[in-house]
Amino acid sequence: MNLVTFSGPPSSGKTSVILKTIQAIRQKGQKVGVVKFDCLYTEDDILYEKAGVPVKKGLSGALCPDHFFVSNIEEVVQWGIQNQLDILITESAGLCNRCSPHIKDIKAVCVIDNLSGMNTPKKIGPMLKAADIVVITKGDIVSQAEREVFSSRVSSVNAKAIVMHVNGLTGQGAFELSTLLEEKEQQINSVKGLELRFSMPSALCSYCLGEKRIGEEYQMGNVRKIEIGD
Repeated sequence: MNLVTFSGPPSSGKTSVILKTIQAIRQKGQKVGVVKFDCLYTEDDILYEKAGVPVKKGLSGALCPDHFFVSNIEEVVQWGIQNQLDILITESAGLCNRCSPHIKDIKAVCVIDNLSGMNTPKKIGPMLKAADIVVITKGDIVSQAEREVFSSRVSSVNAKAIVMHVNGLTGQGAFELSTLLEEKEQQINSVKGLELRFSMPSALCSYCLGEKRIGEEYQMGNVRKIEIGD
């Protein structure tokens, strides 16, 4: 089975891009499934079900969605193998620009939209900088000049990635993306022993454990203070 990780900021168009890409892959007779990771609520699994795509969803609740992802990815892979999938796509919640949802030797895609701001690529960490493919959406809403500048900003922070435009509404560019996903990066039957491309965001403090009171006397563990000066 081929595994692909999709990530990106919220409302960047990840689900729409995945659905259009799956349509293109299915035309070649391949079976694709999706596992959607989110925090509190999602209806994206219903969209996949309506499209006839095997799907599972996982809600992290109070936990960081990417810590939840890495704790469950092996079980997800086994689900995909049991369903005899040719390609399994995982869709990250993508709520933290410091997220690190990509695995070494597993194809990684980051979806980012033109409307997020010209400096946004510089604000996104491993989710964008460690991706193999960067998909830019909503290009039909901005000018050609803005598209080119935004693409240049993306390439400046990840020079190795393939940068491409996909329209989540019309599906333009989805076929080209599907051909890249079908390339057999690594056929797997398990992800045990594989490594993340970058470490996860770290935090183990009193607030992680349920503390609500504000003040230095209530803060313990991994705490970082801003430098205010004199």
